[in-house]
Amino acid sequence: MRIHAIQTGTVKIKTAQVAGRSRGFIDIFRDPNWTDWVPTFAWAIEHPEGVIVVDSGQGTYLLEHGRSLHPYVRWEVGFQIEPEQELGPQLRALGIGARDVKKVVLTHLHMDHDAGLAHFPDTEVIVTAGEYARARGLLGQIRGYLPQRWPKWFDPTPIQLPKENFGSFDRSLRLTKAGDVVAVATPGHTPDHMSVIVLDGDTAIFLAGDTSYNQALMLSATPDGVGSDRELSIATLNAIKTFAQSRPTIYLPTHDPQSAERLANRQLAVAAS
Repeated sequence: MRIHAIQTGTVKIKTAQVAGRSRGFIDIFRDPNWTDWVPTFAWAIEHPEGVIVVDSGQGTYLLEHGRSLHPYVRWEVGFQIEPEQELGPQLRALGIGARDVKKVVLTHLHMDHDAGLAHFPDTEVIVTAGEYARARGLLGQIRGYLPQRWPKWFDPTPIQLPKENFGSFDRSLRLTKAGDVVAVATPGHTPDHMSVIVLDGDTAIFLAGDTSYNQALMLSATPDGVGSDRELSIATLNAIKTFAQSRPTIYLPTHDPQSAERLANRQLAVAAS
């Protein structure tokens, strides 16, 4: 089994979004400070049961965000991406065709995680039922999602993560027959956010989505500035840290500039004792 870190362009956001206080979007709109450009990773798991993609990354249509009527989309985020940096062309360069991908698992439906969906018209797309409901229609647009840009064929498989403990997580679902790729509930960034854990021998590779914007924020249990429930976000971050203390874990958030390097070097989130 092999995991590829695939960078689909870069994004910049306000610093108040990375580590929030308590006023959510109010702080983001008032913040004059931007982050550096940071990567947006998608992940391809070459598994004996077929390739599994986790998040589909950015798409070039995001470069049109400046014409959006939504104030956050228009003014509070920036994107850089070239056509060849979209997920589809990069997978083909690795020798992985769209038909080789058996599942696309979306940690959540924010625009920089679902914008590459157009490359997978014949693939099962999996998202939590609550996230799909939250992102749909006019209310989804008001919340900052872009359902109007989903492919016309988009009809995902909405899943409920059952009450089944997996380590420190109380809801999980095995995504492979072998049981070595597991979705776990990691609410906070969005109420129904999930992450994907790949079991590679004794090591867990934690494809974290946006549970935090970098590893240091997870280790300090610092919530971001967009989650609607600060205490829930902190509880999720603590659950991740507890999991990483229980077994060797490589923690890979979508926008951490060090994620690809940590995967390549198999660098653990918590040093082995």
